[in-house]
Amino acid sequence: MTANQLLTRRRLRVCLVLVVVIFSLFGARLFQIQGLDASAYAAKAVASGTQKKVDPAPRGAILDRNGEELATSVDGLTLIADPKMTVENAPQIARVLREKLGDKIDYFDTIDKLRTPKSRYVQLIRDLPKWTADKALAALDKARLPGVFTEKETLRTYPGGRLAANLLGYTNAAGEGVAGIEQQYDKILTGTDGSSTYEVSPTGQRIPMADSTVKEMVPGRDVQTTIDRDLQWYADQRLADAVQESSADWGLAVTMDVKTCQIVQMSQAPTFDADTRTGMTDDRTVSRGVQHVYEPGSVMKTVTMAALADQGKIAADTPIVVPPKMTIDRFPIGDYWQHGTLRLTAAGVIAKSSNLGTIVAAQQMSNTTMHAYLSKFGFGQKTGVSLPGESKGILTDGSGWTKANHATISFGQGISVTAMQMMRAVGAIANAGKMCEPSVVTSTIDEEGNKVPVSTGATKRIVSKDAASAVTRMMEAVTAPDGTAPAAAIKGYRVAGKTGTAWRVDPTTGRYIRGQNTVSFMGFAPADNPRFLTYIVLDKPVSSAGGGSTAAPVFHDVMSMALERFGVAPSGSKSPKVAQDW
Repeated sequence: MTANQLLTRRRLRVCLVLVVVIFSLFGARLFQIQGLDASAYAAKAVASGTQKKVDPAPRGAILDRNGEELATSVDGLTLIADPKMTVENAPQIARVLREKLGDKIDYFDTIDKLRTPKSRYVQLIRDLPKWTADKALAALDKARLPGVFTEKETLRTYPGGRLAANLLGYTNAAGEGVAGIEQQYDKILTGTDGSSTYEVSPTGQRIPMADSTVKEMVPGRDVQTTIDRDLQWYADQRLADAVQESSADWGLAVTMDVKTCQIVQMSQAPTFDADTRTGMTDDRTVSRGVQHVYEPGSVMKTVTMAALADQGKIAADTPIVVPPKMTIDRFPIGDYWQHGTLRLTAAGVIAKSSNLGTIVAAQQMSNTTMHAYLSKFGFGQKTGVSLPGESKGILTDGSGWTKANHATISFGQGISVTAMQMMRAVGAIANAGKMCEPSVVTSTIDEEGNKVPVSTGATKRIVSKDAASAVTRMMEAVTAPDGTAPAAAIKGYRVAGKTGTAWRVDPTTGRYIRGQNTVSFMGFAPADNPRFLTYIVLDKPVSSAGGGSTAAPVFHDVMSMALERFGVAPSGSKSPKVAQDW
């Protein structure tokens, strides 16, 4: 082999080595681009000549117990722009949009967005119906003004408008739940948005088959509630009428399944329209059933009697001498009617709603014992209903009670509760002495229809079955013709109940306002085999109104609807005769 041939072979080897090195460098760089730095380069691509498209995840629906939609999400459109393409024609584009969209869009604010420096993506306006967005885009296309596009989004809608609005809550502009079930189950209802990026031509057109990155969208889960839509609608209307007719400041109507503690209806008046976003003031959007505290009045007498009966200190026919009046710690106490000395049974005390008779009976309990029973019944504690902003109410330490405190608390003044606390407590009497946690949601559901049950707290015994039965007999006397609430009686059914009238407290001074009351009626049916418990509260009705005349008729109508709606058979017997005096 000559020297020239050796030199040529060496040159070939060097060339081959260089080729291998170059290809290795290209290969390593390609691996880095495709594997290690894909997201970084995709981001650079977006900045230089691509557009990102968000695929919004629909928020899960809120359903009633039968699967009917109470809140759901529908498709909407957002107008977006690429400022790199709109900066030169910003005033003209803003003028066209203003002409087509009117007051929905601000002219000068839009110009600023269309000129956003170093940006390829800005939102111009959200929540547009498709036909409105299409009209605006068509006008821009006709004027040859590129750079404005549409992006799908989901809009929250409430088919029932005002239906159960305070229970459902609502969402804010960002689609986040800010009240009610929407807030409590926000993480479950909220899905995960998807996205993809596209190459964009100089005229703003997406180039087909040029996706650079794709992230799949994950829908939010549905939430199934315990609410019956038809019963809810009826109770909403009936309560609204009662508030208007009595000139009350506000009203509540809540119905619970005694055996399961599921809330099947929860109404409030006045309320707001979650769909049209009207009437959304603080006093209308607050969930009064769990957030508002008030003094319950005589409905609390059922709890006092249950505590006494559980200790074996009282029965329905226990004789009680009721004085004409009492003065305790210089505080004069009387009944709502004038009378001399009465000889009533415990059932008579409840039937006639005697404050004085309740005080006499409650004097058999010490402060410590009475406070312990009130705590067992759940006062001063949250109910576990899983709704945001729930109040604990106000139950002061029994060790600091005066004799007057002991006396007034026994008949429902000097203690502050929520409606849900009263439901849970009297529900224990209706449920043979066993108390459970109220619930408003049964399960969550994914897009495949798979249900995941929502756990509830354990049922626990509060008083004996015999004690609950004795108080039930007392409460049946209330709805008898000679009781305080015959308007609550339902033909064919045995009904147990209790009226309530309490002085209102001035929140600024903490003092009672004479002549202003909170009136109520709590009852369950059928009394011989309880299924439903309904509580009606009306705040500051006309001065002459009482629980028996104002709240009891609303109870009658809502409870009648519940019994019919769920096919509860009439009672097989009449209410037993219980002597009211001796």
